[in-house]
Amino acid sequence: MMPSDDRPAAPPADTVFPLGAHLTEGGARFAVASSSAEAVELCLIEPGRDGEPPTERRVELVERTFGIWHGQVPGIRAGQRYGYRVHGRYDPAVGLRSNPAKLLVDPYARRITGELTDLDAALGYLEDPVHGPVSTADSLGYVPLSVLTEPLTTTTAPRPDVPWADSVVYELHVRGFTRCHPEVPEHKRGTYLGLAHPSAIEYLLRLGVTAVELLPVHSFLDEPSLVRRGARNYWGYSTLGFFAPHAGYASVPGNEVAEFATMVSAMHRAGIEVILDVVYNHTCEGDVAGPTVSFRGLDAPAYYAHDHTGTQIDITGCGNTVDPASPTVARLVCDSLRYWAELGVDGFRFDLASVLGRPGAGPFDPRAGLLTMIAADPVLATRKLIAEPWDATGEGYRVGGFGVQWAEWNGQYRDVVRDFWRGAGGIDDLARRLSGSEDLYAPSGRRPWASVNFVTAHDGFTLRDLVSYQDKHNKANGEDNRDGTDDNRSRNFGVEGETTDPEIRAARHGAARAMLTTLLLSAGTPMLTAGDERWRTQQGNNNAYCQDNPVSWLDWEPGEDASALTAFTARLLKLRRDELAPKRDRFYRPEDVTWWRADGEQITDDDWHDPELRTVGMLSGKEWLVLLHSDTEPIDFRLPDTVLVPVLDTSRPDGEPTDPEPLAVGSSIRVPPSTVLVLTAP
Repeated sequence: MMPSDDRPAAPPADTVFPLGAHLTEGGARFAVASSSAEAVELCLIEPGRDGEPPTERRVELVERTFGIWHGQVPGIRAGQRYGYRVHGRYDPAVGLRSNPAKLLVDPYARRITGELTDLDAALGYLEDPVHGPVSTADSLGYVPLSVLTEPLTTTTAPRPDVPWADSVVYELHVRGFTRCHPEVPEHKRGTYLGLAHPSAIEYLLRLGVTAVELLPVHSFLDEPSLVRRGARNYWGYSTLGFFAPHAGYASVPGNEVAEFATMVSAMHRAGIEVILDVVYNHTCEGDVAGPTVSFRGLDAPAYYAHDHTGTQIDITGCGNTVDPASPTVARLVCDSLRYWAELGVDGFRFDLASVLGRPGAGPFDPRAGLLTMIAADPVLATRKLIAEPWDATGEGYRVGGFGVQWAEWNGQYRDVVRDFWRGAGGIDDLARRLSGSEDLYAPSGRRPWASVNFVTAHDGFTLRDLVSYQDKHNKANGEDNRDGTDDNRSRNFGVEGETTDPEIRAARHGAARAMLTTLLLSAGTPMLTAGDERWRTQQGNNNAYCQDNPVSWLDWEPGEDASALTAFTARLLKLRRDELAPKRDRFYRPEDVTWWRADGEQITDDDWHDPELRTVGMLSGKEWLVLLHSDTEPIDFRLPDTVLVPVLDTSRPDGEPTDPEPLAVGSSIRVPPSTVLVLTAP
């Protein structure tokens, strides 16, 4: 029988699953996994009064089933703060780091409160993380706490279920998108409710995107290196809790879950999908010198990949690697994904997804257990699944290598398009990317939309900086400009950084419009980076992960450049929605598309392999023609044997062709430097 408040009936107190903390008729039941523990204590925390430190009441969990410690505690209700203390073997030489002096966050906590305020107190060792003695300093009062929550009762508006072939993804940061938005009430700026505000949604609709891809919203901590120098993590790729929405994005502390669900519903009512960037490949605890705040203290060998000597393996570049071969990890990841799906999330972009296909940090296998579990899950299979198909190693670079249900960030697309428009690439690879990267995705039975095409992303230069800087300028990050990639494939047009030279500025704008047009008219799923359409700059910083300031926030002040490029982008997206654009659900057949040289002849085998060729025409049937010309001089392009009307010219700020009149069969059209022209049948 259902309880009187219509909440789902609570499981019996002695039930092992689900993991986490759940209210029952007379209190709450707790369950946490740790195969290496010898004893586990639940710690119920009460805040101190008048500046006094917090206090705790410890309750030993005596039941142990399937390596899971569980039990019932009567008399406690929602809002109770808690953590765990794990007793067991402390032997870093073999990867075991149990330390009951360290209060641990529940990996399944639905809410997490507080921050890491004393790094030294959270370290599980003294002097040396492998050979030093265990630390006996109590971390209570200096680390985050788990919070017992009410059962999930929030329902969201129906999901839009936008077909992949119609999808346009817009990658944004919850805080940065509305932090400076003048129409969003001040207390909601930079929050879930700020993103749900009508002015924010109206902008997305006016632009024409179909999905927002949110940088991580899982609860995260600042990395130790940032804590030591007083900096903050802005991007959020440093997860502490895989179930808890990040509290810093709530307008009212403690309302994270409800506000997140409100945002999802607002997006859904507008027909916009919500995709989460999720980080299951590493955690906030970093390398062995990092803090013990959750996973490391609970059961390090069950969460992290280790070699045969017990040494922690790092294939993520972030200090640790979550081991997808572990049943504890596989259960955590799938439980977490299903929970967010319950909150209405439409899809997931998996950060460094290759790690999830490398059990024990070994060779990549697209049929690895965890990847298969995700794709085969009856709930998750109905969501959009996007892999970032690489990690920090050569073995992990797997663009095109994932299974049939996975879309992928196409890093080859990014590199080829950047190269072409900086005059460093030919037309052979460009044609493959324009037509959906059939070479990468058809062999596994996937369709063109499996290629998530992008030119920029949160990681790297913005579009404006891509045409303004030759080199990265990351000194503000405090790492002596060592962080961030050196492989930018950018072009500064003769001046590093900002300039008032009108010719250089015009050339930069033209190149940016050409890249946007290439992106939005290519077969595949386009992804825009928030702010590119507003001519946003990070002042040459290509790794602004710790810049929680105007360097990263969107500038909503009206300006000629921002307004013009936003209108141009909206025009492009409208063109994509029309029948003129390659909104395709299958790859081109030979009769679907032909490729043309500037002299009006079709591309030959020799032309495809000419590294100096900078001009190509792509004709879809006889309906529309895209001319791409990346040379520094104009060229006259003789049109194929069909009547065509110019509809887009990227050399002009508004994209409006100089002469929109139909062009006769066999006539020529002048293509300016670094320009895309689009023509269609009348």
